[in-house]
Amino acid sequence: MDYDAGMNDDETAREQLAALQAEHRRLDGEIAALIADGATDQLEIARLKKRKLRLKDEIERLRDRSVPDIIA
Repeated sequence: MDYDAGMNDDETAREQLAALQAEHRRLDGEIAALIADGATDQLEIARLKKRKLRLKDEIERLRDRSVPDIIA
């Protein structure tokens, strides 16, 4: 792998991470708004929370992948 390709991979990973984090924040706001409005659609709230958890897991996987393994 040449140097430029590595930099592009890093940039792509950072962009993907930023997009996932933005989506996670958006869902958090949407869930909070539904709860504050007294929404009775608990199924929709549960779906949004589940999506938020999947995003959190994906964010953690990306972060873990970006940290090099340290061999002691």
